[in-house]
Amino acid sequence: MAKAPKSVSYFAFFFILFLLASSEIQKTKKLCERRSKTWSGRCTKTQNCDKQCKDWEYAKHGACHGSWFNKKCYCYFDC
Repeated sequence: MAKAPKSVSYFAFFFILFLLASSEIQKTKKLCERRSKTWSGRCTKTQNCDKQCKDWEYAKHGACHGSWFNKKCYCYFDC
């Protein structure tokens, strides 16, 4: 029985590796952004927004976004 060329073996190895990696990527959940329903006023500290999103809205995390004068708190949830 003839041996397969090394390039075919490498291709098969990387193809299997690619399939495993793509299945793991599909398992990760995407995050959806939503403006906070409990935050009022301008958002100046992302740490405070993050804490409120986690504690009050059960989000994964939160962050301040927008222009300097119009920053709002946004919460991130699993889609």
